[in-house]
Amino acid sequence: MLLPTGYYLAGGALAVAVSFLVLALLPAAVLDRFWRGRLTLLAFGDAPRTLVSLISFAGFILLIAAGFLGSRDPLSNPLPLVIWTLLWAGFTLLQGLLGDLWSWLNPWYGPWRVASRVFGLSADDANRSRLPNWLDYWPAFVLFFAFAWFELIDPAPDDPAHLAFAAGLYWLASFIAMLVFGYDAWSKRGEFLSVFFAMVARFAPFERVDGRLGLCWPGAKLLAVDPLPLSGTAFLLLALSSVSFDGLSKTFFWLGLFGVNPLEFPGRTALIGIGSFGLALTFVLLAAVFALAVFLGQRLAGDDRSFGANAGLLVWSIVPIALAYHVAHYLTVLLVDGQYALVALSDPFALGWNLFGTANMMVEAGVVAGAESAWWLWNLQAGVIIAGHVLAVLVAHGLAWRLCRQPSRAALSQLPLALLMIAYTIFGLWLLATPTAG
Repeated sequence: MLLPTGYYLAGGALAVAVSFLVLALLPAAVLDRFWRGRLTLLAFGDAPRTLVSLISFAGFILLIAAGFLGSRDPLSNPLPLVIWTLLWAGFTLLQGLLGDLWSWLNPWYGPWRVASRVFGLSADDANRSRLPNWLDYWPAFVLFFAFAWFELIDPAPDDPAHLAFAAGLYWLASFIAMLVFGYDAWSKRGEFLSVFFAMVARFAPFERVDGRLGLCWPGAKLLAVDPLPLSGTAFLLLALSSVSFDGLSKTFFWLGLFGVNPLEFPGRTALIGIGSFGLALTFVLLAAVFALAVFLGQRLAGDDRSFGANAGLLVWSIVPIALAYHVAHYLTVLLVDGQYALVALSDPFALGWNLFGTANMMVEAGVVAGAESAWWLWNLQAGVIIAGHVLAVLVAHGLAWRLCRQPSRAALSQLPLALLMIAYTIFGLWLLATPTAG
């Protein structure tokens, strides 16, 4: 790219550093009043939730059918476009902006409520078995890693029939787990999409308290969370490392490390080993650096509390960064493949239908092509990444006050984490600017 990326790297790092210094100097009372700001909007109940979920389930069944019976072209079949573009790329953004929509739209809640009535199961889970406590979030972690591997490493994650089989099997396995362990237990600690979306929704400026919808500052809900166990900390770090590796794995730099010519890309099958190694390595490195930052922060502040509890609380500051990386990384995909999704949804079985009047819509790929598009896309992506890191510093500072009430100790405890966020800002902007194979 012919953009002055060096200035952006320096500017992004400076913005994060300055935000840390400003927060370190601000009186605690000022920040406390800022985070406590709330505005109540309206009241609503949960009555339609089952119906909404059943409609979502019906749509899911139609998508699975389209995967098996529709077009073999991933850009003409609605299943891969809905899962990879509208759900994974687009819905994550909605969760971060509007709050926990997934608890209503997921395709398990409605069928589970129906099954609980048919089989006489307790709808409120009062007399149901739970996941063993020692498992914590490890089921969700393992399933999320498998999902990331399927998306990034599997030779054909976009193949409609292949994806239909995987998605259908995952729905069925999760539904059985909900019947065995209870809906609440599995959706909160086992079903990785529900766990991920719930964590992302804590950043949203919309919140629901006692049946009333209100507004708060973005990230304010993160300051009231409980510390995560080791498995929950690992889950959040995996959410960030997987999308980071997605960007890294396509760079000339990464491919060059293994002697792969990016101009003669050998295909995903030839890179399964390299990709699997890189996905695991990226997580291990991020986890190690984060753990080191928390440990050094404790030593600087003279904090003798449990390392695990501190890490489990401070890891929530990763949420704004993970959301920012997700948006920046998938923005171009959402803008282009989102249009293909609208076309495919009107004719899901390639039978010449036009259900929503979009089957003949022209896809404007030029929205991400050309010098002008490159300029505004780069600035938007860079701005999102920098803003995410600045908000992460703000959240981390608020969480540090829960651990160290003395201002100087709280600031010292955050210094290593702030340096990590500065380094990750530079890394994220470099990923956007460096040449890639696709």
